[in-house]
Amino acid sequence: MLSRIVSPVSLAVLMGLATPLTAHADFTTRVDPSKTWGTWEGWGTSLAWWANTFGDRDDVADFVFTSGSIPYGSTVLPGLALNIARYNAGGSSWTPIGGLSMQVSPNIPKFKQIEGYWLNWFSSAPTSSSWNWWVDSKQRTMLWKARDRGADRFELFSNSPMWWMTYDSNPSGAADGNTNLQSWNRQQHAVYLATVARYAHDNWGIDFTSVEPLNEPSAWWWKANGTQEGCHVDLAAQAEVLSNLRLELDGRGLGSMAVAGSDEWGYDDARQTWASFSSATRGAIGRVNVHGYQYGGGRRDLLYSAVSSAGKGLWMSEYGDGDATGMSLASNLNLDFRWLHPTAWVYWQALDYGGWGLVQADGSNGWLGPVNAKYYVLAQFTRHIRSGMRIIDGGSGDVVAAYDATAHRLVVVVTNSGPSQWITVDLSSFSHVGGVNGQVRRWATQTGGGELYVRHDDTMLSGKAFWSSFNTNTVQTFEVDDVY
Repeated sequence: MLSRIVSPVSLAVLMGLATPLTAHADFTTRVDPSKTWGTWEGWGTSLAWWANTFGDRDDVADFVFTSGSIPYGSTVLPGLALNIARYNAGGSSWTPIGGLSMQVSPNIPKFKQIEGYWLNWFSSAPTSSSWNWWVDSKQRTMLWKARDRGADRFELFSNSPMWWMTYDSNPSGAADGNTNLQSWNRQQHAVYLATVARYAHDNWGIDFTSVEPLNEPSAWWWKANGTQEGCHVDLAAQAEVLSNLRLELDGRGLGSMAVAGSDEWGYDDARQTWASFSSATRGAIGRVNVHGYQYGGGRRDLLYSAVSSAGKGLWMSEYGDGDATGMSLASNLNLDFRWLHPTAWVYWQALDYGGWGLVQADGSNGWLGPVNAKYYVLAQFTRHIRSGMRIIDGGSGDVVAAYDATAHRLVVVVTNSGPSQWITVDLSSFSHVGGVNGQVRRWATQTGGGELYVRHDDTMLSGKAFWSSFNTNTVQTFEVDDVY
């Protein structure tokens, strides 16, 4: 929530008046381009479950991965223009090995069982009968659709090793929640992912930017009766898998493909995991991933300091919540920009049930339903803060700013979760602020009802400042050109 700071400013035309008035803004934020937190890589979503059902749908691919105006039912959606797709290498298979078969949790829906490519341990050669490259066709199809629509960063990730690599033969976890990856298969798990990555390069036309072998590995909720694939992996085993993966990728000519570690569920666990790694293990890691399920808690700042001081990049690789309005999403996204400073931000499932989805969906039967307000909230960020922009200090915890040095364009996204108020954006730290004929473009989303994602051309510069009225629970994006 933006604090109410009274600051005198000279307001331009208000309420149709022809001359400026002197008034008081409820809040003023000052954008500071001298404070920067890296070049933005992009926005994304993990494929996995929703793509396992809807992966052959062009309309879905269009509104997730393009910036077009996409017909959807009785409305038209502004495409989210996501450019990152995370592809899930599954751990499930219904092909028995001798007398051994996969054990299935009674609580996992079929669409959350992602079929893996390596059927058995008899051969690691991808051309052998131990591999089936025709499974998981819908998720793979959505990966191609994302690429063909402009996605340019791809991550291969694992929720669980192949079922036959686990102690309990269960890709949902061990009965007691302990480490389920067999010690003698820590190398094989790395072989599996590196083989998939090489096969994708050779046969799919996909070069993964990074490979993440461990999803929330320190968590204790990955159990045999779970609702999805998952695997607890202790810290020593994590280190071994990460180092093995680096060697396996290098051995297949994929030296430029980063190893990402370790996709912990929250900021504090990620920091503890990173602190446990030796210098050799850290050397194998090209980027640190973290999930955002501590929401408003956790020390984002300490994780950023630890990772950045080691010269590693940082992605917010998974976030989701059940708040359909999008205000929780905006709040946590703002916290990430303010304290975590990732260079990419990924929503977990673009299509999901209830408030968890940007668009409501049921993967068990293919139902697609209403668009949640959070879709339009996320669009305020994804459609305007684009790859290659420099993330700069917006001056407030509820303000995100990005600068395009080539186009001399400034983007400012402001969230107001408090009472209705006037907010002023101070650009006096820039040498030149021109705009186009002094105009500032703005887009508004009112999560409590009203405008979903509407452009307005009614905001003007007054010197090096502009302002706008905000209803409660509103997110607005402003674009100013000719700024340097």
